[in-house]
Amino acid sequence: MASQVASAVGGTLHGPDVAVDGASFDSRSVATGQLFVPIVAERDGHEFIDGALAGGAAAYLTEREPGGGTAIRVDDTAAALMALATWSRRQLDIPVIGVTGSVGKTSTKDFIAAALGATRRVTANLRSFNNEQGLPVTILGAPDGVEALVVEMGMRGFGEIVRLCDVAHPTIGVVTRVAASHTERVGGIDGVARAKRELIEQLPADGVAVLNADDHRVAAMAAAAAGDVVTFGVDAGDVRIIELELDALARPRFTIETPWGSGRVELAASGVHMASNAAAAIAVAGVVEGTIDAAVVALAAATVSGMRMELHTLTSGAVVINDAYNANPDSMRAALDAVAAMDATRRMAILGPMGELDDPAAGHARVADDARARGIEVIATGTDLYGVQPTDDPVAALGELGSGDVVLVKASRAGALERFVDELLG
Repeated sequence: MASQVASAVGGTLHGPDVAVDGASFDSRSVATGQLFVPIVAERDGHEFIDGALAGGAAAYLTEREPGGGTAIRVDDTAAALMALATWSRRQLDIPVIGVTGSVGKTSTKDFIAAALGATRRVTANLRSFNNEQGLPVTILGAPDGVEALVVEMGMRGFGEIVRLCDVAHPTIGVVTRVAASHTERVGGIDGVARAKRELIEQLPADGVAVLNADDHRVAAMAAAAAGDVVTFGVDAGDVRIIELELDALARPRFTIETPWGSGRVELAASGVHMASNAAAAIAVAGVVEGTIDAAVVALAAATVSGMRMELHTLTSGAVVINDAYNANPDSMRAALDAVAAMDATRRMAILGPMGELDDPAAGHARVADDARARGIEVIATGTDLYGVQPTDDPVAALGELGSGDVVLVKASRAGALERFVDELLG
């Protein structure tokens, strides 16, 4: 009820007390019965309250004098959203899995949701709703009877994961990898590791840290865990990937050995790195359920969020890989490895800028070297840091595509290179 919301956030209720189910900070996608939370950022969300009410919002938070409908007056709508999610989380006595890492956290979150979803009713972040707005909305959107919550946690600086943990109170923490992402903000890759370690430091004494044994910075986080630690990796760790192979589209097939048994895993997503993400999900399933059998079966049909190694086959027979959601030098290398492993006669990559690197020139040059070493032609757009002349029309630069051609499209989010995927798909 709106009165409960007001009590939880220390606000004042104006208007009738109505039922509230979930929350949204986007007036364009608000669902009937939800609480609308106007965030004051580049645009003032208060401008969209009327639109949210017209779209079915039951009530809204506001820092302004309330207008029509049911309103809850607060000093700070963003802080109130966090407070409301914190209150809602306290009502849940279920496993809450926090996931972070420089690369792979969204795909790992998707795999964990699929693995646990085989036996439980699971709620997880949509896409990459992993910040101080997206994570609270995920918690508030959990339905009655939810049996596990999977929350991705992003960071762009120190203390951000701590604040997310203060809301979500994870019982299991998963760290995928530490890489050169947001290094500009935290003083290099060791700063990234320090910021990611906050998740493990916030786990309770009866919590479990699930860590990548193949990444020495992640493995070292075991020292920060107050509770148990479970590791995963290729031929290493408590959960081990062995007999790893890739099919013609670089989709992993491997055997997984764990303390809860073993199984053969086949994934629909491309790239060796997806095997590691799946191993993390199997480790979580083992911790939560004490068995991995249902998780292994579920992962065969699991999909990952859009624009992450998303495969498309054109009518010409060419394969286009939409990995345009984000990029850093390590995720670029993983994507290039996948392209190199595919059964193809010609391999190309439309690459855009990578943002928030402490040394942009070195980071882009490393990617160019990686592509060259793998026989992949780079078509740059939006930056000359790859050492080739950039073009505003990379699709035209590809020339005629046919069977045997593979094209990767990848850049940081600001590049919005998915527009070129759309063009290729017609």
